Amino acid sequence: VKVFETEDAIRGGADEIDMVADLGLVKSGDWEGVLEEIKAVKASCKGRILKVIVEACLLTCEEKQAMCRIVSMSYEDVKLFREHCSPDVRIKAAGGIRTLEEAQTYLELGADRIGSSGLVALVQAQSNG
Repeated sequence: VKVFETEDAIRGGADEIDMVADLGLVKSGDWEGVLEEIKAVKASCKGRILKVIVEACLLTCEEKQAMCRIVSMSYEDVKLFREHCSPDVRIKAAGGIRTLEEAQTYLELGADRIGSSGLVALVQAQSNG
């Protein structure tokens, strides 16, 4: 539904899209579902700005932290943060990074750190191989 509404808004001339993160998915801890929904809406924005509304007053501290990681996970976001944050602000790309190539891309776009426990096992396997 959110993708349809986004496409309709774009056809109607919208320059920016606001979406509310699915509270049911957040509360159930379905972080992959939250990410997939955001990615789907972002793709339907066709380059326009997407603002993800996080209803922080309804979330626990842990849920807020998870949402921060999720909404910061796209290549475009890392690039945007690097372009607009002061040089002393460090950017960490985290969540859903599953390959060394993805990690390298984030670093090239301006991330200072990568948060991905899955990559540790991959690097260890390659060095033992």
